[in-house]
Amino acid sequence: MAVRALLLVVAVAVLAGCGGNDSTAPATTTLVTTGVVTTTPVGPEGASTTPVAWTSDLGEVALLTGVRAASHDGYDRVVFEFRKGVPGYDVGYVRRPVRADGSGAPVAVDGGAVLLVRMEPALDADLTKESAPRTYTGPARLRPGATAVVELVRTGGFESVLTWAVGVDETRPFRVTRLEGPPRIVIDVVSG
Repeated sequence: MAVRALLLVVAVAVLAGCGGNDSTAPATTTLVTTGVVTTTPVGPEGASTTPVAWTSDLGEVALLTGVRAASHDGYDRVVFEFRKGVPGYDVGYVRRPVRADGSGAPVAVDGGAVLLVRMEPALDADLTKESAPRTYTGPARLRPGATAVVELVRTGGFESVLTWAVGVDETRPFRVTRLEGPPRIVIDVVSG
């Protein structure tokens, strides 16, 4: 029986090493007890509650075209999609009240914690065109029905800085990823 359990542990270790590197797949923990193998999602690899910032060398203003959020196994994913490239970002938890860019007026955001997403240079309207047409025409307040992400709220677009607040049920680890084709900022919030 001990030999069988040892062989099972070795087989699991070998198979775990054979997987590809899919950065969109959640990390897993493998537990072996009494010959039964269980795999449990633990959220995105590298997730933490530490603020994350990245400075873009984008020579023009990125234009927001889409905002969405959905639940996945072990995490909720928030996506900001752009035209003209990925802007720089600063993502981290903030204390309430959340303030609107420019006016400083308080903005209500549902959830037990607020993850503020500040993107620069970025806007949701093309100021280079006559009448500055909106490039993002979706709602300024979204309730995605996800596990941990309660609400997304636009809190400003001022002087090439675009800000959204992500209401989370509680302070949870998150990971930020930049993607191209189309340009996106992806925020994965651990939910399991």
